[in-house]
Amino acid sequence: MAETENVLGTKLQTCCTAPMTGFYRDGLCQTGPQDRGVHVVCAQLTEAFLSYTKAQGNDLSTPQPAYGFPGLKPGDKWCLCAARWQEALEDGVAPPVDLAATHKAALEHVSLEVLEANAIAAD
Repeated sequence: MAETENVLGTKLQTCCTAPMTGFYRDGLCQTGPQDRGVHVVCAQLTEAFLSYTKAQGNDLSTPQPAYGFPGLKPGDKWCLCAARWQEALEDGVAPPVDLAATHKAALEHVSLEVLEANAIAAD
């Protein structure tokens, strides 16, 4: 797979490998023709977002052993659908974003300025 860029115009960084995330389950928020949900926003999950997305019908916190899915908890990083992250933003519960691990395709759904305003705070 060709080197992919993040929203900052540099090489896409790994979002998370424990638990393994990404549409292709390679730790990267890459996308392709099969990824209808455009799972490109690397977010650090919060309790508010996990409750919100569960109420929207996408339960990310309950383990699904049959699919090798451990269930997510606050603090985990995960590749989210760009549209769901935008919805959460509009409803005031968007989790913070790891800009270096967020694919440039996210910019088709949300501006860089908005992503930067919601970035994970630097240490």
